[in-house]
Amino acid sequence: MKITTWWRLLGLACWMACGWQQLSAQETGAVFNAPDERLFVESKWRYTYTLHSESNTIIHKADENYKFFLYFRYDYTYLEFLNGKLSRGNWSLNGRSLFYSFQHVNKFDIVQLNKSVMVLEFTQKNSKGKYQYHFVRVESKDAPFAKPANELPEVIVEADGEAADKATGKKKKKDWLSFLRRKKTEQPAAPPPTFISVELIGGGYYGGIDPVLKDFIQIKTDGRLIKEYQSVHTNLLITKKNIPREELEMFAEYVQKQGFFEFERAYDCPDQHCQKRKGEKPVPIPLRIAITYGDKKKMVTVAIWGKDDLGVKWVDYPPQLDNIVDAIQRMANRLEVTMARK
Repeated sequence: MKITTWWRLLGLACWMACGWQQLSAQETGAVFNAPDERLFVESKWRYTYTLHSESNTIIHKADENYKFFLYFRYDYTYLEFLNGKLSRGNWSLNGRSLFYSFQHVNKFDIVQLNKSVMVLEFTQKNSKGKYQYHFVRVESKDAPFAKPANELPEVIVEADGEAADKATGKKKKKDWLSFLRRKKTEQPAAPPPTFISVELIGGGYYGGIDPVLKDFIQIKTDGRLIKEYQSVHTNLLITKKNIPREELEMFAEYVQKQGFFEFERAYDCPDQHCQKRKGEKPVPIPLRIAITYGDKKKMVTVAIWGKDDLGVKWVDYPPQLDNIVDAIQRMANRLEVTMARK
């Protein structure tokens, strides 16, 4: 092999290695910049120690005289337990930033987050260097957040006959003759339908006579719709029903025509005045909608959805998004024959 050719191959190998390293770094950064919000929702954490980042020195540890727990709730509020004192506030995510107020610090960088460990980094005013709060996740039984005494059992609402049979303990008799008849007339399996998935969570404002704590709608590709609703005075209500495949495909086409898959990933406040509104009552609950249609997938978040009690629309997002949300809610809330399972 000629020396010139050998040097060219060596240069190509180095170029490919550097390219893969950069690509790997970009992918790692992309994941790191967008922590999974589901790791926060309804999670409880116990503080363990504080680390000075630059010197890698532990400057404070939790002990019997210092007990600190955090509870990030579904409605974007948090409960904080510090040495017997309980306080609350609002939390939100923006990339790798967690907005949550503690000890005169309102914004933390998420250094590490998984199912068991959380590390929040911050810089205090008039101080040098960065500090890290280290937390471990705990079960509800190990956290000092009491469950309301008047909480009732979950109520499940079914909208199909099969669920009713389950509730009453009845089983349909299998007709083996009809099974044989079906077997004879079976046709070659048709290709699977296009995958469709819909999730809608949050939206609106936390306030009024009966503030909403949980409002979640999910539609699976087989047409199974599950709606979970809970308010301060109404315990968790789960509604289940089936959406016909034809209707589900019509909805997916409608979503596509509304331009959903071309929307921005997030619509947030344009100014400080709007940012301030996030912490005022009634507190706005961010809306998140995720839709998958075949190979198209999109999740959109709106910091303040809709208008407040004064008729002000704080965040500028496409009006077509309201149409899509309305269509999902109409499918979930329309009247059908239902049965409550005790």
